[in-house]
Amino acid sequence: MMDVGRHPRIELMTYSKVEAVSGYVGNFKVRIRRKARYVDERECTACGECVSACPVVRPDEYQMGFSSRRAIYIPFPQAIPSAYIINMEECLGYTPIACGKCLEACDKKCIDFDMQDQVVDIEVGAIVVATGLDVYDPAPLDEYGYTRYENVITSLEFERLICAGGPTEGHFIRPSDGARPRRIGFIQCVGSRCASSGERGQSYCSNVCCMNTVKDSLLLKDHYPDTEITVFYLDIRAFGKGFEDLYRRSKEVGVRYVRGLPGEVVEDPATGNLILTVENTTARRLERHELDLVVLSVGLIPREDRTIKRLLALSTTSDGFYLESHPKLKPVDAPTRGVFFAGCAEAPKDIKESVTQASAAAARAQIVLNADRIRVEAITAVVDEAKCTACGLCARVCPYGAITVDPKAKVPASVVEAACAGCGTCAAECRFGAIAMRHFTDQQIFAQIEEALAEEPQEKILVFACNWCSYAGADLAGVSRLQYPPNARVVRTMCSGRVDEDFVLRAFELGAPIVLVSGCHFGDCHYIDANHWTQRRMDRMWNRLERLGIRPERLQLEWISAAEGQKFAGVMRELEEMRKKVTREEIEFTRRVLAERKGEEGN
Repeated sequence: MMDVGRHPRIELMTYSKVEAVSGYVGNFKVRIRRKARYVDERECTACGECVSACPVVRPDEYQMGFSSRRAIYIPFPQAIPSAYIINMEECLGYTPIACGKCLEACDKKCIDFDMQDQVVDIEVGAIVVATGLDVYDPAPLDEYGYTRYENVITSLEFERLICAGGPTEGHFIRPSDGARPRRIGFIQCVGSRCASSGERGQSYCSNVCCMNTVKDSLLLKDHYPDTEITVFYLDIRAFGKGFEDLYRRSKEVGVRYVRGLPGEVVEDPATGNLILTVENTTARRLERHELDLVVLSVGLIPREDRTIKRLLALSTTSDGFYLESHPKLKPVDAPTRGVFFAGCAEAPKDIKESVTQASAAAARAQIVLNADRIRVEAITAVVDEAKCTACGLCARVCPYGAITVDPKAKVPASVVEAACAGCGTCAAECRFGAIAMRHFTDQQIFAQIEEALAEEPQEKILVFACNWCSYAGADLAGVSRLQYPPNARVVRTMCSGRVDEDFVLRAFELGAPIVLVSGCHFGDCHYIDANHWTQRRMDRMWNRLERLGIRPERLQLEWISAAEGQKFAGVMRELEEMRKKVTREEIEFTRRVLAERKGEEGN
């Protein structure tokens, strides 16, 4: 961090917040609010005289509340810049009646209570999102007694207690009485690997907890060899380079591993010791353990930062972490071109993985910055200004903000091709046919539909499949030699959001008994949230079909990922059974109704 602070070509804006982002790859405009520190960071020498004078005492967040700080403080020891900051919500003020003692104590006159926030506009070519993550708060898990028993702490609190720069200067004690704990238990997967995500935790593995416990146990054994350490676990996931060796070392030095998670933690009020009841699934017996200290190995959760998600048009997985453009081909790229991920904003990972991803993100950003010209997608939207009514609907549905339009001034829509990713949602939503998609035009898709249903349409199932997920899922079903009916006719679109209502109606006009629209799962869409518009459009279609007297069940919507070849095959088998129940009379009725509708619209 010191190297970053001293680098001549790096401008470090600490205590700042991004308020607005506009533009596109290579030409981003970013508005940043630099919050008032009330201390001149260029003049402050961190002498500490102001801290000695400040009468306000608050818990130190960095030390997890085990020590205190003042209203004027440095957030953590290695902070850059090494200058104090005043929390004005805690400060008593600078009027003579209230306080002003820090102002009097500062010989260099660095403190300025009139300092205001500064709004800075900068232009950048690329953006790296490295917003990190948070740790799970185990308070909802009442059975472990966190917040009720002083000697039940989290792994992060344990780190502060054993750290030489911590509140006890590395002297390991338990919070209740200051005695050194000799029997310590670690409970794994607290807030991770739950049956379902919710208040009790997340369903995914947090990646780093097992090896963090192994590291902590070795550290304890190194400093206090007589300490008895018991680890309660579901599975030890030592999957990285050298991790298995560390795990074996911990067992060799006497760390005991019990396979099973405690069902209850109870405190002995006389001693402050903790009694755990656990089913040892390896030994097949119920055990009771009396411990001096219990450490909850808490999981990692995504940081709640909706502002960045909204400003950069990012999408998230079902777990809440940011979704990359492609997990194999573009693992550090965001769906928004020119935006990259580094560290735990994208998924839980350890330091080595974070550094590796940060290096990759820097390299990817450098490619953008060093290019004289940027190659954009060939599949982009094109506006026919003669047909455009400037209603603004296309701009509202675009996941990337790539369309500009002024409905009040009746200025037709225009597409920023560098920002357009080619999902086609705008073209499908436009009521006036004013937007076309290069290489996926209406005429091209209609031609595919007509060719697919040219012969014996009543025997076919027409499938609209998105390029990234359901089409790949269909491909996986094929290469895996999974058995499903051969009468499916697949029309590929870049996104399910490209499937126009007219495409579906044309398929029914030509005699298709069943039409399937398939795409990515919510949260996994490669075009951020374009599949949400697919859902809304299908809801409209089902209502429309019902009004026309056509069974809505004949139009199906399925979310199928690239890895779900089995699901694709299963869906096709189910649709084949549905197809067999669609009679020729029903198909002819549908064609007649739609032909009459077209005639009425033509008149």
